Amino acid sequence: MTRPLTAAQRRLIEAADPETGRLKGTEAQLTALVKRGLAFRHPRPPHDHFLTPDGHRAREARSEPQENEPQTPASAGGVFTARVGGEPSPPAEGPSRAREVRSAWQGMLELRRMTNPDASTDRPCAWERTHLVQAAALALEAAGHRPAGAADGDDGYQVRETPQPDAVAVYAPDATMLRACAETLEGAGWQAGEYTEPRTRRRYVLASPRRV
Repeated sequence: MTRPLTAAQRRLIEAADPETGRLKGTEAQLTALVKRGLAFRHPRPPHDHFLTPDGHRAREARSEPQENEPQTPASAGGVFTARVGGEPSPPAEGPSRAREVRSAWQGMLELRRMTNPDASTDRPCAWERTHLVQAAALALEAAGHRPAGAADGDDGYQVRETPQPDAVAVYAPDATMLRACAETLEGAGWQAGEYTEPRTRRRYVLASPRRV
């Protein structure tokens, strides 16, 4: 189970700038948030710290009481995980999940703005390039695509690793959904093309983050 935030960490997150996610605190406090994946240190001077998508989601979870919904450890400050499809124990759907996804996607756009050299939000940032499956899954889930609810993936998309170090494979139960997933990824700054597996003849989308 994810270790809960300390009171000091919660205060830092809640006090972050609402627009940029900029954090203020001691070096030790900020470093602790970085280690938990809730903050990152900007690579350019003055090397300020900012909330990551998980940090933004954690702050929103604290600031928006969820009426008539049980509070889980993850929504109380744990790490957000986008739906890749086919998980054995997927998170429950509903308003709470929708808020988490929306917050995570807005946090991702802010992370792009803060870390891409030209402040561009229309293409993936360095974090996404090192977390390909999660980044692609977040783009799909945030756009409203339905993730597969079972391992066979017959009712929604699935995002999977590939032997290529800079690409993921996206599967869907029919051609229409597959094309829609490709269009969503292209709109989110990915290069996407449809291919056929030689052995199974199964169609899939191969997607990689666009660099320019």
